[in-house]
Amino acid sequence: MSTAKPEVKRGVLRTKSVEQSIADTDEPEYQLKKSLTALDLTVFGIGVIIGAGIFTLTGRAAATLAGPSIAISFVVSAVCCALAALCYAEFASTVPVSGSAYTFSYASLGEIIAWIIGWDLLLELLLGASVVAQGWSQYAVVFMNALGINWPSAIGPGGGVDLLAILLIAVLTLLITVGIKESMRVNLVLVGIKLFIVLFVIFAGLFYINPANYSPFIPPATGGGEAASSWLTQPLIQFAFGLEPTAYGVGGIFAGAALVFFAYIGFDVVATTAEEAKNPQRDLPIGIIASLIICTILYCAVALVITGMVKYDQIDPKAALASAFTAVGKPGFATLIAAGAVAGLTTVVLTLLIGASRVMFAMSRDHLMPPGLSKVHSKFKTPYVITIGIGILAALVAGLTPIGKLEEMVNIGTLTAFILVSIGIIVLRRTRPDLPRAFKVPLVPFLPILSAVICFYLTINLSVETWLRFVIWMVLGFIIYFSYGYRKARLATGETLAQMGHTEGSKL
Repeated sequence: MSTAKPEVKRGVLRTKSVEQSIADTDEPEYQLKKSLTALDLTVFGIGVIIGAGIFTLTGRAAATLAGPSIAISFVVSAVCCALAALCYAEFASTVPVSGSAYTFSYASLGEIIAWIIGWDLLLELLLGASVVAQGWSQYAVVFMNALGINWPSAIGPGGGVDLLAILLIAVLTLLITVGIKESMRVNLVLVGIKLFIVLFVIFAGLFYINPANYSPFIPPATGGGEAASSWLTQPLIQFAFGLEPTAYGVGGIFAGAALVFFAYIGFDVVATTAEEAKNPQRDLPIGIIASLIICTILYCAVALVITGMVKYDQIDPKAALASAFTAVGKPGFATLIAAGAVAGLTTVVLTLLIGASRVMFAMSRDHLMPPGLSKVHSKFKTPYVITIGIGILAALVAGLTPIGKLEEMVNIGTLTAFILVSIGIIVLRRTRPDLPRAFKVPLVPFLPILSAVICFYLTINLSVETWLRFVIWMVLGFIIYFSYGYRKARLATGETLAQMGHTEGSKL
């Protein structure tokens, strides 16, 4: 156990050393169980990446923005994510501590930046879990209807209370509280089902492809589009420079890339489980990069199959996969696809809840949040207080609020984290060249700078209303930080985790 008293530091840019972050993981009161392998982490990444994106965004982006060239959009988004993934892999192997980008930034860019990222990640993960739980509820009703079960509309999607979404989050919260390894076993089964459905769509769809549907592969650009209806719904870059909203063409490919970026969100969640990996220096880079590569291949294949089965301007944006098979005379396949969506979205909610609890666990352990939240269960070795709290919040948001329009908030929170992690790689290389790095980003600083620039470009392609909501969220975060976190942080008080555990123990 580490008993050294950390140095008291002042200023919002104070940093927490990598050595101190790693030492914190050895404190018995706050020690998580190390049980995850490279396979667990890869499945974990696939489980959260493949979800709402492949079941809904593919059709919407193809029909309204890019046509068959949506496959190129997926590649563009994948390149953006791959650059960020390299940065995450280096950080995760160098600082194998819970908290992902929050912890990385604390070690390189300073406390205020770490707070911003942690606050952004909570937005991404908590809101993402709630949004996807509502999507799961919709698919669950479709699946039950196909089986002859009628779920009451008053307590279903669009009703006064979405009881299905609440029940899903409650069950998954209980599972996560019992143990991370148990959660991964359930995740493995559900990811297997989901991958089977995705592969079924690809290989079954090959027999119904009409090559004529690929012409033109890049449809000619047209004016208008979804963003033309209001200045609030316009991308920030178009509003700022007075550009005319367009669809299709080369611009449509990049607009599609900004939209389908949501489909890749999740690989960064792998880094939040760093403390629970058996060999984080080796397994975390494998899990992050392997899950991203596998999902990119599957996304591009599905995009090509769907746009080959149905002409892009006839695709149903709300249910592209199911409607594509209905269009070719195979409506029975829709039930199977709905079952796959139920399994697929379950794994997304599961992994997002785990990620949210681990980020808040790290922030609480640093006293930027109340330290009592980071208490670890004596038997299960999981942060049960935070896990239950996150589950309650997510269930309330998913069950009681219409949050469909807040999906872009997940994107902006994630992209902001990607930008700061990319910059953090450059900073830590210069300030701590002595650190052992099991994985290194090549071509530093060029690749991290490119990653930050691309991510920033995608953020300004998000709508004006998304930016306004994001500013409000950040103002709330700064109020909490300066009224509590700045004064109570362990770097400000010099209190060690061992001292904190002793103090809490004496109160019980």
